Amino acid sequence: MMMTETHINSNHIIAGLNNINSQKMEIDKVEDIGWKAKLKIPPKDQRMRTSDVTDTRGNEFEEFCLKRELLMGIFEKGWEKPSPIQEASIPIALSGKDVLARAKNGTGKTGAYSIPVLEQVDPKKDCIQALVIVPTRELALQTSQICIELAKHMEVKVMVTTGGTNLRDDIMRIYQKVQVIIATPGRILDLMDKNVANMEHCKILVLDEADKLLSQDFKGMLDHVISRLPKERQILLFSATFPLTVKQFMFELNLLGHIPPDGETIHGELDLLGHIPPDGETIHGELDLLGHIPPDSESIHGELNLLGHIPPDGETIHGELNTWRRGTDKHLRDPYEINLMEELTLKGVTQYYAFVQERQKVHCLNTLFSKLQINQSIIFCNSTQRVELLAKKITELGYCCYYIHAKMAQAHRNRVFHDFRAGLCRNLVCSDLFTRGIDVQAVNVVINFDFPKMAETYLHRIGRSGRFGHLGIAINLITYEDRFALHRIEQELGTEIKPIPKVTEHAPLVIDPSLYVPKTLDDSHAIEEGNVSK
Repeated sequence: MMMTETHINSNHIIAGLNNINSQKMEIDKVEDIGWKAKLKIPPKDQRMRTSDVTDTRGNEFEEFCLKRELLMGIFEKGWEKPSPIQEASIPIALSGKDVLARAKNGTGKTGAYSIPVLEQVDPKKDCIQALVIVPTRELALQTSQICIELAKHMEVKVMVTTGGTNLRDDIMRIYQKVQVIIATPGRILDLMDKNVANMEHCKILVLDEADKLLSQDFKGMLDHVISRLPKERQILLFSATFPLTVKQFMFELNLLGHIPPDGETIHGELDLLGHIPPDGETIHGELDLLGHIPPDSESIHGELNLLGHIPPDGETIHGELNTWRRGTDKHLRDPYEINLMEELTLKGVTQYYAFVQERQKVHCLNTLFSKLQINQSIIFCNSTQRVELLAKKITELGYCCYYIHAKMAQAHRNRVFHDFRAGLCRNLVCSDLFTRGIDVQAVNVVINFDFPKMAETYLHRIGRSGRFGHLGIAINLITYEDRFALHRIEQELGTEIKPIPKVTEHAPLVIDPSLYVPKTLDDSHAIEEGNVSK
């Protein structure tokens, strides 16, 4: 009798447990279906976007098999679907392969590397597992903020360290739990040399704006950093103006990524998109960004940089176009190459020029401010002194204006950067410090008060507007001395810079607002007429 009761009771217990388990599974299933509904997703951006970011294969972030906590951060960031560069690079980076990726400014490169980096970090390990190096302090701050926001539901600790800040504070922070570091080259090297930053377990290195990091400006620094990493590591290189082949960071490759036989010279016109024309045509002279062949009898010698400048004689190019520093061809191992640059400039950015005398520039700028529907603008000058002088002039004209350049104290730079991104001021005058990677979505007008000398600089400057497929305009104030640079840059980038519509008393400036004003916003309250002072 006792045994029967015990048997019946145990059956009841088992049935009860099964019931509880099935209920729990049902709850988990409901939670699994409804987890997105619980997220604090920001309002959807209704602005029109160009094919630079919409021309995708239709993948979803969930298809990359990412951790739930990371997906939550992605969606709460307002990222709905991966952009083309994210579609192409995230699965490859997650596979552990080295990546060499090239895509336009403002098309989602930060997300393309930060998502796989955070996915591969083990929150349980108290060590530095990933290092992201960027060329400027402002870009480091911006990138770290994005990583922190993406990892908000993960137990991953992200730290930013740059020059111009207190080294002792960084040392104290790095001794705490840190798994991802965003850094500028000089500061991370300093921490490594002091044996503070232990890179023994750092399995991922990201170089953002890689062409700048591997230029003469940071000569030797990257070699030093990589020498401190473990032999089994993954390297991800991202940039907009990438050299066509990389002798220093991978073995000798031609533009399509194939290794040509030793001693074989590349023949035919090789353009930025990697197209190889019929054999039999030898490259002569200075090769510009679009691969045009200049007059014969001038052989290419030595390193040919991105803009086609001919370095000192004596070194003939065989099998590759050498664009970066020599001697680091051991770092990338069979990298997966991604090139989404069918053209160089953003589809959403319309470019204009205005011929002016130097003394007319401020007056012309005042006219632009009064006629354009500016949400936020960035105005570029070629020197720090001119940055400050112009900012003073703009303020005297009655417009709100910040300025930023490399010679300012870091705390001041950080405050200006933060406040401008927050929309506290409409206009920012800056040097080329602000050309790399800086993402301020509200900027719809870029003005080159001083026209740059290099096509690469021009490309990065105008890329501050039209971010993530949105619309923007770039206006260039051209003096007599700039006329040749204008034509050359137009040719090298294969783009059209149109003359600005004439401004007279009877014919005021008319630039079609649909070229740079968001089309889905209500003009009556979203965009103020003109550029009033704030």
